[in-house]
Amino acid sequence: MNNLPLLRPISLGRAGRLLLVLLALAAGACQKTKPTAETATSKATQAAYYTCSMHPQIHADGPGSCPICHMDLIQVQPVPAAAPVAKKAASAAVYTCPMHPQVREAQPGSCPICGMDLVKTSSRPAVKMTPAEMAAMPAGNPAANDLILTAQQLELGNIRVQTIGNGTDSSPAASPAEAPAPQAVLTGTVTADAQRTQSISSRVAGRVEQLYVRQTGQLLRRGAPLFSVYSEQLETLQREYLLALAQDLQVAEPTYRHFAEATAQKLRLLGVSAGQLRQLVRSGKASPLVTYYSPATGTVQTLDVVQGQYVAEGSPLLTFSDLRTVWVEAQLYPVDAGRLRLGQSVAVQVVGRARPLRGNVVFLSPELSGGSQITLARIQVPNPNGTLQPGAQANVLLDAPASATKSTPPTETALRVPQEAVMHDGAASYVWKQTGERQFRRVRVRTGAGTAATVAVTGEVRPGDQLVVSGAYLLQSEFTLRQGAGDDHMSGMAM
Repeated sequence: MNNLPLLRPISLGRAGRLLLVLLALAAGACQKTKPTAETATSKATQAAYYTCSMHPQIHADGPGSCPICHMDLIQVQPVPAAAPVAKKAASAAVYTCPMHPQVREAQPGSCPICGMDLVKTSSRPAVKMTPAEMAAMPAGNPAANDLILTAQQLELGNIRVQTIGNGTDSSPAASPAEAPAPQAVLTGTVTADAQRTQSISSRVAGRVEQLYVRQTGQLLRRGAPLFSVYSEQLETLQREYLLALAQDLQVAEPTYRHFAEATAQKLRLLGVSAGQLRQLVRSGKASPLVTYYSPATGTVQTLDVVQGQYVAEGSPLLTFSDLRTVWVEAQLYPVDAGRLRLGQSVAVQVVGRARPLRGNVVFLSPELSGGSQITLARIQVPNPNGTLQPGAQANVLLDAPASATKSTPPTETALRVPQEAVMHDGAASYVWKQTGERQFRRVRVRTGAGTAATVAVTGEVRPGDQLVVSGAYLLQSEFTLRQGAGDDHMSGMAM
């Protein structure tokens, strides 16, 4: 028999019934606070899981291996969804041309004027400044024309400044040898004086046996050997000349003497000098090789023959020019044609020379060149040292009339600045002035008389100002882009 005691039904007393009531109330409260399906889904989405880097469709609750490629699963922690925030309406991007800011398009493309790629002018980052740079800034907002660059931008843009009004670089004292201040500049080129240029041609047919001139630019002295020609024609004439002289000594009549003189004249016309004839008489031996010498001093301009070449009678061999006087051929516009006259003295500024030279107008072309509206003016310039080389760029500086000098306001003192510092925008002229460590401002100036190196300016510039003389074009382009975009911050320079 089973010795286990029989179970009896348990009778609940008052305390038991109270306990059942409390449990029922607790279950109802839990049912009221049960999370919604939406909240549960959000929490499940934010839970970490494990997946395979090669098979992202694999999701596991714990670490392990991928059932497909057996790679170790990696843990992924989903980013919780951010609360919706009202987005700020972004301003529409505007694309413009750096050279033609009037071109404004809503999408990228090419400039219809010059074909350059359009650049975006909005949403451009501002230049970050250190606290020390911010403290060095002037009080209040910077001027609307100011640009602030970083040290790297200054280096990449090759921005260089020069202090004006503190020495001979910007306001040199006039000396009697210098030319007066010009009002207009004519572009020209140094050329050889055609009246001092000679062409050497072969007088006979033959072979250039020896060539003593081997390159252009070589300086020739009067009487220097040029080349030697092997010619049977010259040898025949020499034999006839020697034979006529020998017969003249044996016959009393002057018949052979006249024949000898005629033969000598032929040799002279073929380029044989008097000294060579005397040497021929002393030696009594004809030679087919004759050397030709330079008739004047000059510099070789062209060389059209090589040693050993056969040449015909009249073939050009070389040209040389005496460069002690040169020409400057300048392009003259009709508006300035009335300011030049033959014999007038003008100033000529040659690239590489610090001071201009003086020359005289020797030729004014009576017609326009080709289909252009440009004529030619030729100025003769002394060149005793031979420093002016043909082909060099030169500018003819037209002197300012007396009326232009009187119209200058006496209350303003003009400062002379380098030509590279002035930027021209139509009829207006500007310079870039440094106002801070890396801060620059564009100021408008009025230009006056200038040379090829400097120009006189008046306006918002004072002695001691630092003007940009290298890289001003980049500053001008950046300023044009910023003005076209209408940004209200200090934008950096695009490089």
